[in-house]
Amino acid sequence: MRILVVEDEEGLAESLRRGLSADGHLVEVAHDGHRGLDLALAGGPYDVVLLDLMLPGLSGYEICARMRAHGDTTPVLMLTARDGEHDEAEGLDCGADDYLTKPFSFVVLAARIRALARRAGAPDRSVLQAGDLVLDPQGRRCRRGGRDIELTARELGVLACLMEQPGRAVAKQDILDEVWDAPHGIDANIVEVYVSSLRKKIDAPFGRRSIRTVHGTGYRMAPDGG
Repeated sequence: MRILVVEDEEGLAESLRRGLSADGHLVEVAHDGHRGLDLALAGGPYDVVLLDLMLPGLSGYEICARMRAHGDTTPVLMLTARDGEHDEAEGLDCGADDYLTKPFSFVVLAARIRALARRAGAPDRSVLQAGDLVLDPQGRRCRRGGRDIELTARELGVLACLMEQPGRAVAKQDILDEVWDAPHGIDANIVEVYVSSLRKKIDAPFGRRSIRTVHGTGYRMAPDGG
C-alpha cells in the first residue's frame, strides 16, 4: 500500500516509516500540517493516511476536514496523545475513519491499517434502503431524499449493520464484532460515538429519528427510515 504519515515527532515518524516500509508499504512522511495537506491532496493517491492530531501549521482535524471537503475519501487514521471520547468524536465529525491513542503497539497499528484498506477496497453488501435513506456500501455512498451524505468507513459499516436488520435490535457488541477488525479489548460503548455521529449526518438535518436506542441492548433502524 501507499501510505502517508503526517507526524511532527520526527523520531516517531521515522520509526513508522521504517516499520511500514519493512512490511512492504511505500511510505511518505510530512512533519507539519501544511506539507501534510499538500501531499494528501496532490501527492496521492494514497491507500491510507496516518494523521497526527496536534501538528504545527494545521491540526489533524483541519487536514482531514479539508480532504473531505475536496471529495477525498482516502481512509484516515488519527494518531494522538490526547485521550477521551470528545476528542474522538471531534475526529469522527471531521471525517476520520479510525482513532489510535499514543503510545500504541505497532502490531495494532498495522492491523488497523489493513482493516481500513480492506473496508475501502473490498467488495461489499448490495444497496440497502430504509424509506428515503439509501446506502451503497460497495460504492461508499449514502443518500437521503436525493441528497448525498458523506460517511467515514467506520460510520458506513455501523449503518450497514443496522440497515441489514431493519426493525430489529442490534447489540452494541454485535456491531463491534462486525465492524471493528480487532474488537477484543475495545469497550463496546465506542459504538455510541459512531451512532451519535451518524445521527448528526443522516437524521438531524432531515428532521428524522431513524436510529432508535434500545435500552440495555443497542440500536435498531426504523424500517421506514424514521
